[in-house]
Amino acid sequence: MTEPTTDPIAAFLDETVQIARALDRDAIAGMVNGLVALRARGGRLFCLGSGGSAGNASHAVNDFRKIAGIEAYSPSDNISELTARINDEGWEHAYADWLRASRLRREDALLVLSVGGGDAERNVSPNLVRAMHLARETGAAIFGIVGRDGGEAARLAGHCVIIPTVNPDHVTPHQEAFQAVVWHLLVSHPALQAAPTKWQSVAPTAGAARGAGA
Repeated sequence: MTEPTTDPIAAFLDETVQIARALDRDAIAGMVNGLVALRARGGRLFCLGSGGSAGNASHAVNDFRKIAGIEAYSPSDNISELTARINDEGWEHAYADWLRASRLRREDALLVLSVGGGDAERNVSPNLVRAMHLARETGAAIFGIVGRDGGEAARLAGHCVIIPTVNPDHVTPHQEAFQAVVWHLLVSHPALQAAPTKWQSVAPTAGAARGAGA
């Protein structure tokens, strides 16, 4: 746990450092290997999240497609279809039904982004839970970047990175922030990165170069 402090800015940033140091490197390496295999077999990656994690899922889709060369999609990117499914069949069925319409197959994989990882018994994130159970039935791989104890995702995923809790009051902001840290690590890994990112491929201006060396 973090040491008490009167400075909330320093506390939050110190917690961030603690989390980065405590991340399970082996779990991340396993996810790298799993994604390399997914790309090699021509599978698709479906990124799933709710709330802030839905926004992260959309960003992750961009990076996996553009940087890692993996065909990727997120159900929350099509708001018309998603809200129609929620309205007609209910929230808990929306993602699983979307995956069925996408012809989810054993060559594919889910990437679940979630603060708690889903909990069927307590009806927490039932949309994610049903999607993961469909993936298990189909034989599709499951990856997770989740927080707290990992929930259903930690139990069902073949590779799952659990963001450590260093302050119970900051579980959600740290977890959603570290979703981005982990997936950016993944697409930047030499085994996965297939295309350069823009600012790493552009030479700095003379002024920027002078500033960097000052």
